[in-house]
Amino acid sequence: MTRPSTRVRYMAGMVVDATGSGMYLPLSLLFFHHVTGLPIERVGVIMTAAALFSLVGNPVAGVLVDRFGARAVVVGGYLVRAAGFATYPLVDSPLTMFLAVALVAFGDGSYPPSIQSFVAAIARGADRDRLLAAQRSLRNAGLGAGGLIAGAALGLGSGAAYRVIVLVSAAAFVGAALILRTIPVPGGQARTAGRAAETARPSGGYRLVLRDRTFLALTLQNVPTAFGYMVLSVALPVYVTQELGVPASLVGVLYAVNTVGIALLQIPVTRRLIRYRRTRTVATGAATFAVSFAVFALLAGVTVQSVALAGVFAATALFTLGEMLHGAPLSALVSSAAPEETHGRYMAVYQFSWAIPITLAPAVLTALLSLSPVSMWLLLAGGVACSALTMLRLEPRLPARAVHARTPEDPEETDDRRAAAAETQKAGVD
Repeated sequence: MTRPSTRVRYMAGMVVDATGSGMYLPLSLLFFHHVTGLPIERVGVIMTAAALFSLVGNPVAGVLVDRFGARAVVVGGYLVRAAGFATYPLVDSPLTMFLAVALVAFGDGSYPPSIQSFVAAIARGADRDRLLAAQRSLRNAGLGAGGLIAGAALGLGSGAAYRVIVLVSAAAFVGAALILRTIPVPGGQARTAGRAAETARPSGGYRLVLRDRTFLALTLQNVPTAFGYMVLSVALPVYVTQELGVPASLVGVLYAVNTVGIALLQIPVTRRLIRYRRTRTVATGAATFAVSFAVFALLAGVTVQSVALAGVFAATALFTLGEMLHGAPLSALVSSAAPEETHGRYMAVYQFSWAIPITLAPAVLTALLSLSPVSMWLLLAGGVACSALTMLRLEPRLPARAVHARTPEDPEETDDRRAAAAETQKAGVD
């Protein structure tokens, strides 16, 4: 069982991280457009090219996690991103902009495999699911709070506000690094990672992961769902405003339905899901995504705007429910399926199932949207339905520790059984 002090410090780090990210993300394009004076289209091209460095940071982080421990890589990645943000106010040309964004992108790429390995090191069994659920909940709240702070700062109309925001974001990453650095890793991982990696890690590096067909199938089944996650930020605003005629002002409300819903409900939902197999919960979440995408497709034929508006909110609510059922249990499942001695490399390979769709989604989804909006939604629905079926077929091939959140050695499960046995014995005596 993860100690309360560990959970508190971990969640504090996540809130600090998310608040800093939330301040910068909504104005990333605007910042460089304002600082450099470059056209917004050229800024977008440069940022996209530099963002490809995140694909390099991912496998590098996998190797470093297995060699030096997850905590060291998480902290190092935070400091790299902080350094990158600190250079943003100094950008004065396309080249310096590319270099600054590439540095941050490299740090961003190191984050997913290292943070998942770090959670695996400090939490086991059902406690891992709870920690990941709390992380998703508080990160959504932090991102929302950061966005509000950024909006208030920019409302001042001062050019200095842009620079203050990126420097505060840099400070937030430093703060998150300092907080997570204080979290103890059970088993002395932080002190012995280097020696253990040399003596206990099997040879073969990434070849070991690529030979694990079950884990590769687990990774590949996530690709359609990762594209599905991107519709909220890429395809949905265009679809509801241009195809359904929904007022643009309501797009922000749809985001609020999603972010606030997860912030408020992810923890209680996960608490009730722990008793079920992770594979079944993840498959149910993917199936819920499929239903929400099908509803969006059906709305294309609705001519009454009030009905279309109600349908959009219902479909967004279904999407949010699918995310709560799918996100945290899948993270816990994948993390638990990876061998401990090569956990970093396994997580790095799995993260490509997110990184590649995130990179391609703007081009792919907008192209599909321009060809046929209904076909785009039906294609996404079919893809995530296949992901759900694949997850169920993989269940017998996955290790028990990955399928079941609670295992016989889970302290809380043991306590529950003892309590149930005591109640049964008492009833027998009575």
